[in-house]
Amino acid sequence: MITVDEEEWDTPVGAQLRAAQRAELDARYGSSDHEPGTAPSVDDIVVFVVARDDDAVGIGCGGLRLLGNHEAEIKRMYVVPAQRGRGASVAILRRLEDSARRLGIRVLKLETGTGQPDAVRFYEREGYSKIDPFGAYVDEPTSLCFARTL
Repeated sequence: MITVDEEEWDTPVGAQLRAAQRAELDARYGSSDHEPGTAPSVDDIVVFVVARDDDAVGIGCGGLRLLGNHEAEIKRMYVVPAQRGRGASVAILRRLEDSARRLGIRVLKLETGTGQPDAVRFYEREGYSKIDPFGAYVDEPTSLCFARTL
């Protein structure tokens, strides 16, 4: 069974999961310079969730950054590779969507990249539609942006 709960951004498990995500993206893109704009932090992530397995081990995470105008961006969505395919990604996404609704968010946006075809398939399957790049992603050739109206 997978549980997903809100946690503080700066917990050790959150830091560990975000570091694993960054390492995976560094390997996929062949560089550590693949995030345009300001990296998310405790100062701008309004919701951060951690998924845990039966043994209460952190297996995934995700966060929300407010964009204004009743919009938010999904940040640091990640599930450890050994746990993929068990429903953790869907559970994290649903928890983020529920949290967004509670905050009055009407549109969720996100950015993924050309080196993440698995993420593209996941978001499209979950009802997110491709949109024009927004914010810091406008001039980024590897950025693919998606949105969903809640």
